[in-house]
Amino acid sequence: MTLFGRFQVPAGSREQQLSLAHAATEEELRRIARAYRWSDHAEAVLGWIMAQRCIDLATALSVFFNGDPGRFNYLPKRDVPAAYRGAARLLDNVCLRVNSGFYRQRPGPLIVGRERARNWLEVQRADGAEGRRGRWVLDAALVEAALASPAGHEDDARRRALLLDPPHRPEGMPAALRQLLPRMG
Repeated sequence: MTLFGRFQVPAGSREQQLSLAHAATEEELRRIARAYRWSDHAEAVLGWIMAQRCIDLATALSVFFNGDPGRFNYLPKRDVPAAYRGAARLLDNVCLRVNSGFYRQRPGPLIVGRERARNWLEVQRADGAEGRRGRWVLDAALVEAALASPAGHEDDARRRALLLDPPHRPEGMPAALRQLLPRMG
C-alpha cells in the first residue's frame, strides 16, 4: 500500500485504483504518477492520470523514465512481448504529449531520476550522430529546460519561450500561472 496525501493506493483492482485517482486532488495525482508501480495497472490508471492537464512536464518525464523505456526503445512495435504492449503504448502516449507541449513546466518538483533523463539525451544524441533513432525521441530542448534548475533562470527568455507557447491569453491560464507571469516579464 502506498500513501499519497490523504489516499492509500492499494495493490487492488484496476477499478479501485481508478476510483482513487478520480477522487484525488491535482497535487495527489502528480504524486501518484511519480511513484506509481508500472507492474500494477499502469495502462489504465497511469494512462488516465497522464491525460490530465494538471500533470506537469517534470512529472511526465519522471513517469516516462520510471516506465524503463530503454527496454523497448529499439524493438519494432510488433516485437514487444504481448505482456508489455500496454506499457509501451503508455510510453508512446507520454512521449507524444511531452513533444507536443501538452505537459507544461511548473514551479516545484524536479524530474525523478534526473540522471536517467541526462543519459537518455546523451544516447539520443549519439543515435542521431550515427543515423539511427529509437522508438521514443524526446524533444531535447524541452527535457533540458526541465532539467535546468529553477533557481537563477527567471530571466532566461529562451527557457520561458520553450516552456510557454506564445501567444498566451491570460484568461485561459491557470490562476497560479497568471500570477507568476507578471513577475517573470
